[in-house]
Amino acid sequence: MATDTLEGPATSHVSIDGIRHAAWLMETAILKTPCLPAPRLSELTGAEVYVKYENMQVTGSFKERGALIKLLSLTAEDKRRGVIAMSAGNHAQGVARHAQLLGIPATIVMPETTPFVKIAATKAFGAHVVLAGETVDEARAEADRIGTRQNLTWVHPFDDPHVINGQGTIALEMLADVPNLETLVVPIGGGGLIAGIATAAKALNPDIEVVGVETVLYPGMWGHFHDKEVQCGGASIAEGIAVRDFGLLTRQIVKDTVDDIILAKESTIEQAINAYLTMQRTVAEGAGASGLAALLTDPDRFKGRRVGLVLCGGNIDPRLVSSIVIRELARAGRLVSIRIDTPDRPGVLGEIAGIIGGLKGNVVNVAHHRLFLNVPAKGATLDVTFEAFDAAHGTQIVEGLREYGYTVRHVDVTESIDT
Repeated sequence: MATDTLEGPATSHVSIDGIRHAAWLMETAILKTPCLPAPRLSELTGAEVYVKYENMQVTGSFKERGALIKLLSLTAEDKRRGVIAMSAGNHAQGVARHAQLLGIPATIVMPETTPFVKIAATKAFGAHVVLAGETVDEARAEADRIGTRQNLTWVHPFDDPHVINGQGTIALEMLADVPNLETLVVPIGGGGLIAGIATAAKALNPDIEVVGVETVLYPGMWGHFHDKEVQCGGASIAEGIAVRDFGLLTRQIVKDTVDDIILAKESTIEQAINAYLTMQRTVAEGAGASGLAALLTDPDRFKGRRVGLVLCGGNIDPRLVSSIVIRELARAGRLVSIRIDTPDRPGVLGEIAGIIGGLKGNVVNVAHHRLFLNVPAKGATLDVTFEAFDAAHGTQIVEGLREYGYTVRHVDVTESIDT
């Protein structure tokens, strides 16, 4: 891509020229992440899958791109006064990092409920962090007040042409690495990422298909796209795209350039996070995994097509990853938790462990209860969690215990392990 001849400030509108200009501006400041084939994900989905690894950016997210281009567009006076942004995560870190590198004072307003690890990461990039409000809307209101009072420049997370042009550079890189991609699947929160990618991709190849994906809990752009009333709300594992209000600019670009939007269930996004971890050996946050979740939601739609997925971020709590892995093992029948009523006599635990081991199961957790009121005074209850090769093997082990006369009930795996 011949971007080295472009000069001057970034354009103030969204266009392929603006996106190429952004690519030139960020040439040495942003990692040009790889877009690689993913054969195991291809086997899983039936599509020919390529993954763009934006989780490899310094802050673990694509948000650095748009933040940098916006900061570079500021006047010297704007930079002297400083900038303000509101974010509970990736945008905060992107703004903070590049403001620090450019010597621009940055104030980031975050909700009081923001996990400490994200607050600490943002502070580590030199930003002044203000905690305000229980919700994103309350934090945004406080950011507006601070910005007005101190005459700071607002760095919007998505509804800004400079930001959108910055995000669009992802498409330039993907199509340079894999020119014959037929479909791009892109997560949608406020819409900045897909607006930039769709603008660039359609300019380079008008026949390419751009498909967005939202979580079923926050289908705002889907509703606008299909002219339908929708409701948004709930705790989503994909908090990066759990957005009630998308942008005025982004909604129009999406309407003009995007071919379709798919809604992914929370459980499918969990499956996609686990697939990235176990098949690709990489970490995806909920929003980052949502593109893969779209393929899992409607595999027939993408079957046989060359599909580029944007793994847009990898900032996820390790404890949450652990919980997801356990839940997916349980869904696949490879981790089984059972509750067994037993007589309270010596040797019972060893006998049960022997039955499971004899059938090639692996016991990973045992909890022994004598004080449950629904257990006879001379009885006990055992919660046992064991590994099996697959669901059929797990069923074989349970039936084996029943053949020995034990009453066996299935319980939730996470409940058993936490007991």
